[in-house]
Amino acid sequence: MTSETPHYITLSQTLANIPAVDSLFGNPVRYYRNIADITHCHGIITWEHEINTEKALKIAQKHSLTITRAAEGFIAKLGPGSQEPPASIIIDTIGIYYDASQPSTLESLICSTLSDDQHLRTCNLVNSWRVNRLSKHNHVRDFTSDLPVNYVLVFDQCQDDITVEYGLANGSNFKLMLQAALAENPGSTIILKTDPKSTSATNTGFITTGEFANTSNLVIFKEDVHPVSLIEKAKSIYCVTSPFGFEALLWGKKVRTFGMPFYAGWGLTEDYLPSPSRRQAVALENLVYAVFIAYSRYLDPQTNTQCQIEDLLDWLGLQRRTRERFPSELYACGFNKFKQQFIDGFFQGSKVHYVKHLDRVPSGGTLLLWGNQAIDSFDKSDIKILRLEDGFLRSVGLGAEFRVRPLSWAVDSRSIYFDSTQQSDLESLLQTTEFSEALIRRAKNLRERIVKNNLTKYNVGVSGQTREPNRQNRHNYAKSTVILVPGQVEKDASIKFGAPGIRQNMALLREVRAAHADAYVIYKPHPDVNSGLRHKGDGEEQASQWCDEIITNLAMGELLTEVDEVHVLTSLSGFEALLRGKKVTCYGQPFYAGWGLTNDIVPIARRTRRLSIDELVAGALILYPLYLSFSGNRLISPEQAIDELLNWKAKQAEQKLTYYQKIRRFIHKQIKKK
Repeated sequence: MTSETPHYITLSQTLANIPAVDSLFGNPVRYYRNIADITHCHGIITWEHEINTEKALKIAQKHSLTITRAAEGFIAKLGPGSQEPPASIIIDTIGIYYDASQPSTLESLICSTLSDDQHLRTCNLVNSWRVNRLSKHNHVRDFTSDLPVNYVLVFDQCQDDITVEYGLANGSNFKLMLQAALAENPGSTIILKTDPKSTSATNTGFITTGEFANTSNLVIFKEDVHPVSLIEKAKSIYCVTSPFGFEALLWGKKVRTFGMPFYAGWGLTEDYLPSPSRRQAVALENLVYAVFIAYSRYLDPQTNTQCQIEDLLDWLGLQRRTRERFPSELYACGFNKFKQQFIDGFFQGSKVHYVKHLDRVPSGGTLLLWGNQAIDSFDKSDIKILRLEDGFLRSVGLGAEFRVRPLSWAVDSRSIYFDSTQQSDLESLLQTTEFSEALIRRAKNLRERIVKNNLTKYNVGVSGQTREPNRQNRHNYAKSTVILVPGQVEKDASIKFGAPGIRQNMALLREVRAAHADAYVIYKPHPDVNSGLRHKGDGEEQASQWCDEIITNLAMGELLTEVDEVHVLTSLSGFEALLRGKKVTCYGQPFYAGWGLTNDIVPIARRTRRLSIDELVAGALILYPLYLSFSGNRLISPEQAIDELLNWKAKQAEQKLTYYQKIRRFIHKQIKKK
């Protein structure tokens, strides 16, 4: 960008460093260094109340530049104090939203008339806000202990909160607020919620609780918890200029204000102060649309690009739900260094302690273990165990190949999905969940996208090539049923715990050949075996005796399009075949068997429900696993995981094996020769 390019200038390094700042403002934003930057300048942008704001105002006045005020918006970044950019910013060309002494862009937007589409979008947004249980700050956990049956919530604020002064209030307003709450609600418990930032001696709250020490129905609540867990059950809310008053309106609560915050004076709150004549009665939807949509801009935390608020709410909701799913402290035992580097990512929101011995896990603690690791000697019956395993859309590269990072993990509190000897969380989920129409539609779209892009668990093998059937048996291929038999690593835990009958690849292949003498049978060795990372099964070198063709390098996603049936022990290829509408016969008991979608040689009595393929997909790919982004190291949706897999797959197609991978495969092959 040259000095002649139309642009904004700012004295705020914080603002200038925000990713996608140019698109947020519609023009380039340049950090001001010298007078030359003012040429072709649209105006100057200030950021919140940084120390350089006064200097910026003087530059604007001297050079007749317009002033735009920007600040962090009404949805904060997930990690407070982190180096992450803000999740939202507001842009005001008139004043600033929290200054009630003068007009602002927000006020003019609130007075605007909404179209039917804007009204509907706002209603959906409020519903999403509540369903996802969101607040401005979303990093802390819900309060899960009991609350009084009947309580009123009063919000204190820090004395350095500039919105108090700009909201036409001072310390006396806080005292009046608490007195009013006590007087107006004699039969209720009054919960005074302190500001989490007011714990230090230099940053105290406005309310001095000492003079209310003898008030029996007053409870001082200092714990830093997710505010939604307090707001949603409160009888009413009292505040001065706290943003939680606005959030309480989203929950349909009665709100009393003792200052003049941006949401007061519009006929939606009961206000102690007279409202400015500029403000008139409006519907809640007008306020919400102006605040969240018209006045604010949003950044996608994954891509650091501009996004819509709906995308941000979905992302934050996912982060919150996952964080609430696991305890605040976890203990991990038996994980190698490679897996350890991802545990904190999959369990962000929890403090993970890495221990070498199980006796270091305290009573009542939660232990993380990989797979079906046995702990027979462990005698603490009050320890909760979470078992981890690779998910069903894992990577571009083999699981046995160290340094191929996982995109998804399954986390199970009962067993693990491949263990058919007992019920897993996935089995329970599939047996009991009432799948909504919206979730089923989402699963259908997910399934179709997986099939369209030939995605599988590992996404290895050659793609985009035309395969010729075995010439000697081509006549069988043309007129017969084509059956694929995927090989497995015979020592794999899924066979040990999920195959009560046949447990060997060649036994399976012989069984298939005997039952389908006229079929064209294809055998595909497991990619870990084919690459030399795992040992062949017993007699696997003789596979050609019981099949018409052995395929090694063709990508599984493409191979599945060329077959009619897939016969498996417990291989995930059976699930991948179901996604593509293929007939699947199971000789073991994989997680996808027993739901009426497969031909089961060894039925599972526990699984009594009949599922559609999209209900199975909803459980196995949406509700059960976790997905961790490669780029932002944040939890993501399966749809976003597919985006990353496709990008990864495209890049991998241009690369060769790394030096490390070549050495590892060479060593495995040498060991096998001995």
